[in-house]
Amino acid sequence: MCAAQAGYLGKKVLLLEKNEKPGAKILISGGGRCNYTNKYASSEQFISGNEHFSKSAFARWTVQDTIQFFESYGIEGKEKTLGQLFPVTNNARDIVKVFTGICEDFGQEIRCNTEVRKVEKTAGGFVLDVISNGKEEQLHCEKLVVAAGGLPIPKMGATDIGLQIARGFGIAVTKTAPALVPLVIGYQDREWYEQLSGTSVFTRVSNDQISFEENILFTHWGLSGPAILQISSYWKPGETITIDFLPNQDILQMIEADRLQNGKRMLGNYLAIFLPKRIAEAMGVYLPLETNLASLSKAEIERTAEVIHRFRVTPAGDKGYEKAEVMRGGVDTNELSSKTLEAKKVPGLFFGGECVDVTGWLGGYNFQWAWASGYVIAQQL
Repeated sequence: MCAAQAGYLGKKVLLLEKNEKPGAKILISGGGRCNYTNKYASSEQFISGNEHFSKSAFARWTVQDTIQFFESYGIEGKEKTLGQLFPVTNNARDIVKVFTGICEDFGQEIRCNTEVRKVEKTAGGFVLDVISNGKEEQLHCEKLVVAAGGLPIPKMGATDIGLQIARGFGIAVTKTAPALVPLVIGYQDREWYEQLSGTSVFTRVSNDQISFEENILFTHWGLSGPAILQISSYWKPGETITIDFLPNQDILQMIEADRLQNGKRMLGNYLAIFLPKRIAEAMGVYLPLETNLASLSKAEIERTAEVIHRFRVTPAGDKGYEKAEVMRGGVDTNELSSKTLEAKKVPGLFFGGECVDVTGWLGGYNFQWAWASGYVIAQQL
């Protein structure tokens, strides 16, 4: 995006790509369909040491700007869950082609199979030691943009080179961790989750900071699905999360009302009306499923409400960078100008995208930050 926007301004950019082809993370996003923005994106859906940092970039490059940008290159968007926009073609390759096409049109060189080993400041800008197609080389530039992503999915070529460059210039980096990542359950509880592996259910998942209403997915090692990925960005080791299996309903009131007319119905059969059968049956570990509604004691009804609405989980960990969609933390926003994304200590050095301490929710938000930060930086080159 930065190279493309620089092209519009008549500025020449050399884009260094470690992989054989550009856009690897775009290609796998959204299951290969690429949810390239979110209609509701704003600074409120981002985690950062400075919650106001992204506001300037989002004011200068809005969601509507993203939509119009892709439409001008023939990408029509279709809205799916919670404001997510996907290309109508459902093909992430179309998004990559927009950028490679623009770079080609403006003569912006994309050099693949090129790994940056070292960066140093010089009187006239920067010198980079690189290995390009197996050969060592030195490159010189007046201004340098670091948009190297984060640590997730190392098998796709992800590294911490962006953070290394920052630290090399004495620029602070906040603590990093996997985000938008599945959560793992301890071995002592795993048998209960294994029996539900593959089962998905709509829930509200929350901690003491935030809650998300979306599906969760049980796996043989723990929990995944959109709501779990969302809460994982706010989860810290040792913390407990709460799952409400019937959000926006009150099982206590429902049982009290229905036991008069359907008192002979067993609790297990009753729960199976509202929950997937496998989940209802699994609740037998915690609830008297073979007791009919009329015979439930007040304590048993209250216990049912507690389990259904406040099911507590203390994950043993997460699936790590191998399965994380993004990285939390990164280059400290206090080190950058929010208006230009230029490093305050190093004139001419810019950081954008995921390597900065700005982490969005699931659903196109991180792409919107990528496009906005790329646009902002390009104006300064």
